Amino acid sequence: MNHVERYVFLCGYSVERVEYDYGFDLILFTYDVNSEIENGQIYLQLKARDSLRTLADQETIAFTIARSDLELWLFEPMPCILIVYDAQLDVAYWLYLQAYFENLPGFDISKIGESITVRLPKMNILDREAIEKFAKYRNDILNQLKGVIRHHD
Repeated sequence: MNHVERYVFLCGYSVERVEYDYGFDLILFTYDVNSEIENGQIYLQLKARDSLRTLADQETIAFTIARSDLELWLFEPMPCILIVYDAQLDVAYWLYLQAYFENLPGFDISKIGESITVRLPKMNILDREAIEKFAKYRNDILNQLKGVIRHHD
């Protein structure tokens, strides 16, 4: 958790730790140039291992996630980012979950078992640039929502 928080703070953002883990560990909040909080948030799910399973290409990490978590993440409109931390190497990798599954040919959540293995590119290293990307993903979603949501009483 501290590894992730460090990069968030270096970007001038903040996180809230989720006390009771219901599928998210941190909620990321961003701020504009006037230090005012911005709309929307980014959900982070953290996983740590002593070592990670790297595929034969040496460029991809295989990581298994539970279907129950996936159902929560895929139906959340704001970005959900899986962060997998390699404790031995002190490095974390990330995966934008909704985008990953949208781009997975033929994916149907109703047809998977209790778990599914995702592939995280080793080039997706968690750093300040990654945190800024997460904010961009959130902004892209907010821009799509403009003029679409109607609140009625």
